[in-house]
Amino acid sequence: MNAIVYSKGRKRKARGFSIQELKLAGISIKEAKKLKIYVDKRRKSCYDENVETLKNLIKNVSRKT
Repeated sequence: MNAIVYSKGRKRKARGFSIQELKLAGISIKEAKKLKIYVDKRRKSCYDENVETLKNLIKNVSRKT
């Protein structure tokens, strides 16, 4: 599972999810660390694709438990 950013009009893998993306998905930074989700504190951008990825991840994790 990788975060996506747009650089020069192209998609590429990001180093991690931004804090804003985590907030919109309803995940705290502590929860993200428990789930082994890397948080890139330097990123300020927020992409809907990444928020949807995080929401789907939470759904899958909650189904398994």
